[in-house]
Amino acid sequence: MHPLLSFFWLLPLAWTLKDDSSLEYTPRRSIAFHKDNANLFHEGGVANYTTMLLREDLDVLLVGAREAIYALDLKDISKSRASVKWEVTQQQISECRNKGKHPEMDCKNFIKILHKRDDNKMYVCGTNAFDPECDYMSYADGQLTLERKVEDGKGKCPFDPFQRHTSLMLENNLYSATSMNFLGSEPVLMRSSPVTIRTEFKSSWLNEPTFVSMTQIPESQMSAVGDDDKVYLFFSEVAVECDCHNKLLVSRVARVCKGDIGGERTLQKKWTSFLKARMDCPVLESQLPYVIQDVYHWCGSHRGWRDCLFYAVFRPQSETSDLSAVCAYRVSDVSNVFAEGKYKTPVTVETSFVKWVMYSGDVPVPRPGACIDNEARNNGINDTLHLPDPTLQFIKLRPLMDQTIQPVGGKPLLVHKGAAFTRIVVNQVQAADGEKYHVMFMGTEEGTLVKGVNYDGEMFLIEEVQVFQPRVSIKILKFSNVTGQLYAGSDSGVTQVPLATCGRSTSCMDCVLSRDPYCGWDMVDGKCSLLSSSTRELIQSVKEGDAKLCPPADPLIPLKRTIWPGGNLKLYCHSPSQLAETVWVKDGHTLTPNGHFQIHEYGLLIFTGSKSDAGPYRCLSVEKSKAGQFSTTMAEYHVGLLGSGDWIQVNNTAVAGLQAAVGVLIVGLLGLLTWNCYKRHIPLPWNCRTASSITIWNYNYH
Repeated sequence: MHPLLSFFWLLPLAWTLKDDSSLEYTPRRSIAFHKDNANLFHEGGVANYTTMLLREDLDVLLVGAREAIYALDLKDISKSRASVKWEVTQQQISECRNKGKHPEMDCKNFIKILHKRDDNKMYVCGTNAFDPECDYMSYADGQLTLERKVEDGKGKCPFDPFQRHTSLMLENNLYSATSMNFLGSEPVLMRSSPVTIRTEFKSSWLNEPTFVSMTQIPESQMSAVGDDDKVYLFFSEVAVECDCHNKLLVSRVARVCKGDIGGERTLQKKWTSFLKARMDCPVLESQLPYVIQDVYHWCGSHRGWRDCLFYAVFRPQSETSDLSAVCAYRVSDVSNVFAEGKYKTPVTVETSFVKWVMYSGDVPVPRPGACIDNEARNNGINDTLHLPDPTLQFIKLRPLMDQTIQPVGGKPLLVHKGAAFTRIVVNQVQAADGEKYHVMFMGTEEGTLVKGVNYDGEMFLIEEVQVFQPRVSIKILKFSNVTGQLYAGSDSGVTQVPLATCGRSTSCMDCVLSRDPYCGWDMVDGKCSLLSSSTRELIQSVKEGDAKLCPPADPLIPLKRTIWPGGNLKLYCHSPSQLAETVWVKDGHTLTPNGHFQIHEYGLLIFTGSKSDAGPYRCLSVEKSKAGQFSTTMAEYHVGLLGSGDWIQVNNTAVAGLQAAVGVLIVGLLGLLTWNCYKRHIPLPWNCRTASSITIWNYNYH
């Protein structure tokens, strides 16, 4: 492509960039890994716990790993209820190795698909040493059982265990997005049903894609036009519309109609409804589009599908950036682009170069890519087999929409600097103010969970918790409405985490400033508690962080410390908030770091102690919120200088007590020594008793 054309293709993206520097947020609290943070599951010699199926009806979490499937207790996943092995044979390993694959890394059976069927059984697929297979599985009487009704897994499950894929089970039909061949060069979106339907093997349909997520949208519900349900596929791919010198990745959403059975001659056993559009998540100063990593479909239980949202996490395609972004999209906006938007069409330029431009010609009827609706039925088109050839030829050539789908508000909800986001889950909770908020949980490459909420356009990150040690990437993230727990999977194991751990806040001010919609301060019990488990009104201020609602804190008892003249002393103090500033005060004056004082994350260092260093010290945590600036005393000390008369006078009572204790100890030791000498337990060079006393003792003894 001519450099000028590349510039103009990127120009619309540049115009959407705004000064979003305020969108870079820091989690208020950072929690290091501890075994009490979560329930953990791992079995020795087994890895790659990256496939999950919630069976809340059975009270278990099904986990697919390398050559094993586990049924874990949904309430405590550290307890395994059952497991079953699905291993490859030595012959399969040899055949895999002969194809150039690593026997340990590649030539095993990595479980990649777990879905519930309508008959309550489960459909499971594995890579099977680069020869994918599927089977049926049941869980009954505390046992997991593979039925050994093995089916070919090609087009359903990836060959390569490390190639991303996605799948969905609807009415016992498996929708899968993966690669059809050993080399991974034939990407496909396929429905395995009595009539198998798939995409065309054309770069205009799928061009080196990385599949991310798939979901169903019930667009037939209460449809005035008799529309069909849709299956939406999220992925990234090399942009065909930008023939740049280097491959440019773009994020996509595609959709097909659930009732699609292919065309009669054109697009026979192929999707007649496959359309795709670019998704944008514009981030400041990024000249390259961010790439989609995961999507969570959120929908209120009593709302129609048009009010649902897609939450998506993005990462830069440049390795020099350590930013991640979260964007939200209205399902109705995505649907409207496919239902009403214009198409792109390829145009040959200068006899060899193909440029994609907006199609401005006549559009056939029925509309290409549309589902069969009432209007089509009224014209005698009851299924896709009866679609006219002009409609099918149009969609075969032009599956790409011209319009780019923009996020809600035209910008990200969150731009985060740090460990890259990998997965996202969203939960809605009602706070003490009666309003409902969407709480986002993002898994990262370093095994942490970042928790954040958007309050009327203001993004606030509550905490970041380390849930895996060592630090490994979170590969899958699920949420159970039954237990109210999060479940994360990685290469090293599975972890179970509560939505909130209110007890981490030990004061009312800390509890309120955390702005966690799950938590509030209980004045009766004097602790930060879950709203859902409390019958009393709790103190909470999620939008403002108004700590003035808290009662005055009880004064702290100063801790006594001493320092030698010329010596050093460390006074410990750690703020619960990364958004707070730690301030040290002595004799009413704020200390500033210099050669004598050094302030660090965990306290104050005093160097070369002198008489002027004696006295009271206070450590304050000063934090700003929308309601103002609040300070709380984290620690108090009284420092004395050893050898100082004043300090000795102040502590003469303690010294006198110590002297008395030493005297009592000496008297006791002398008494013990005398008794042992008397009983001859200790041999001494002199007699402790007279001969007569010994004689009498012997007489009495005999």
